[in-house]
Amino acid sequence: MDQTQHSKKTAEVQPSKPKKTRHCDGFKMFLAALSFAYISKALAGVLMKSSITQIERRFDISSSLAGLIDGGFEIGNLMVIIFVSYFGSKLHRPKLVGIGCFIMGLGSIMTAMPHFFMGYYRFSSEDDINSLRNSTWKCLVNQTTSLTGTSPEIVGKDCEKASKSHMWIYVLMGNMLRGIGETPIVPLGVSYIDDFAPEGHSSVYLGLLNTVAMVGPVLGFLMSSVFAQMYVDIGYVDLKNIRITPMDARWVGAWWLSFIVSGLFSIISSIPFFFLPKIPNTSQRERKNSASLNVLKTDEEKNHMAHLTKQEEKAPINMKGFLCSLKSILTNKLYVIFVVLTLLHLSSFIGSFTYIFKFVEQQFSKSASQSTLALGIITIPIMAVGMFLGGYIIKRFKLTLVGITKFALFTSFVSCVFQILDFALICENNSFAGLTMTYDGMNSVDSHIDVPLSYCNSDCSCDENQWEPICGENGVTYISPCLAGCKSSSGDKNINSTVFYDCSCIRDSGFQTSNHSAHLGECRQKKCQKNYYFYIAFQVINSFFTAMGSTSFILILLKTVQPELKSLAMGFHALVIRALGGILAPIYYGALIDRTCMKWSVSSCGTRGACRVYNAAWFGNVYLGLNTSLRTSALILYFVLIYAMKKKDEKKDSKTLENDGKVKDEANPETLNKNGYHSVPPGTPYNETPL
Repeated sequence: MDQTQHSKKTAEVQPSKPKKTRHCDGFKMFLAALSFAYISKALAGVLMKSSITQIERRFDISSSLAGLIDGGFEIGNLMVIIFVSYFGSKLHRPKLVGIGCFIMGLGSIMTAMPHFFMGYYRFSSEDDINSLRNSTWKCLVNQTTSLTGTSPEIVGKDCEKASKSHMWIYVLMGNMLRGIGETPIVPLGVSYIDDFAPEGHSSVYLGLLNTVAMVGPVLGFLMSSVFAQMYVDIGYVDLKNIRITPMDARWVGAWWLSFIVSGLFSIISSIPFFFLPKIPNTSQRERKNSASLNVLKTDEEKNHMAHLTKQEEKAPINMKGFLCSLKSILTNKLYVIFVVLTLLHLSSFIGSFTYIFKFVEQQFSKSASQSTLALGIITIPIMAVGMFLGGYIIKRFKLTLVGITKFALFTSFVSCVFQILDFALICENNSFAGLTMTYDGMNSVDSHIDVPLSYCNSDCSCDENQWEPICGENGVTYISPCLAGCKSSSGDKNINSTVFYDCSCIRDSGFQTSNHSAHLGECRQKKCQKNYYFYIAFQVINSFFTAMGSTSFILILLKTVQPELKSLAMGFHALVIRALGGILAPIYYGALIDRTCMKWSVSSCGTRGACRVYNAAWFGNVYLGLNTSLRTSALILYFVLIYAMKKKDEKKDSKTLENDGKVKDEANPETLNKNGYHSVPPGTPYNETPL
């Protein structure tokens, strides 16, 4: 009996052996789920950027309007970012992140929805290759029949169909919804990690998140490249009857398919967050390995934390304090200069990245699939290496604030130099009859506007609004077989075998051949192929140094303001960049690019649609000129910022010397009187009087 009681007491005194704990606790599950959310967020962002050209052509809109659609993400983000930042920390953060991922997925799917309601994509009035051979697009001498002579009833029906192009508004709304959903992922996810990660490990977890997130852009570029090669109505139409190829200016790939995949991925990534606790369940492990005293201590900590939470929730918003804090950062010269500097720098990055694929298509005659694959797969890993190396250099050499700014200046300068070198790679315009040269192919023209018909096609009754480019054997592209003066054609159902013969404009160009023939499609100049490889090399170096300097941005931002104002400074900086950079940059880049268009598509209602062909030289100068001007302005501000930092340090040093002198005088109570003798302060005892 005594032995039994002794064993019970021993069991009460000695704590039980701890059981093996689960490796996947609440925090680790949150970290894994957040990694998938970061991947889905980056994936959706890359897909929108790489699909801009496809969206332009599908909805027959200009580049500036496509830029507005791209900026819709930032608009949606700004609509809710204040509410998420304020209320997010007081609510269930994992569930809010999950809701955000779910909404982001719905936004991506909504972006793709217009494809299912617009009907089949009609790239011209003669979609079938056989009807093209028998159409009035060929030169019909002494005939008055023209495609422009359609009846009002037919025009009215076509206008009703064309009105469906306004469904780009749903793409804009879908992108805005994606921006709303993406808002809580980063701020709430980062704050959750910062609150519950083991001490000193939060930076490691954040670095891991950013590294894992690089998987998203790689997947995005791969998907865009694959789906851009597929015809937009794949699975619905017989592809044997589609006469255009991915190299054609009218080609639209299966852009919608990538948004469906991205949306489903985002929705799946949201599921784990709904099963995670508000606070990671790590206290169970502590209870298993602790005695009853520790349990009581844990309960006291819980009550204390609950009390603090209630106090935070009941605390009123100090509007006066907020305005004072805002005034403090806006009167901080270093902070204001840096905000303007990064606005210029990031506007250049955002605008150039939005239209970089269009630039490659127009300059080097590459398809959307080719440009997306080359730029995406090569530059993304290089940027990841650059980000890591930039952070390592700053930590390895323990750079000061001025040192970090100089390092950022160096990386921006090298990046800008390689941006300027791209001007040497701008290609000449392709020979295009009626746009860059006369229809007879003999002379160049000063302006592409209202180029007069030539004697080789003036009697053909051609519709100049129709777009069916053919490449003549003289290396000149003609807008249509009719404008080339072609009178016959041959070929079977194979598109590549369709040939147009007896083209009078090709004969008059002085090209000595027997049949004066042409084939479907634009002439592709191969003289710029070497320039393309140089451009890829320059772009890799440019991206590397841009990424290497990006680490400096956040450090400069945090070190130029008071510690208690860091959150407000970062929030205001993000607001400026999103509003003036993320929204406006794609719009004004697109507006300037639209001015370089030489031939617009024209709907049956007579309205202007998407651009068919750009002036390559103008396009290159405008695109690269805008990039260079923004980056050069940022470089100038870097010098101003470094000068202001040094000035501030000098003032600090002078104040420190003055304070040190005062401290020494206070430490030594002796002072000199007017005659230069030591005087004793009143109240000093005699025996403490210095000799």
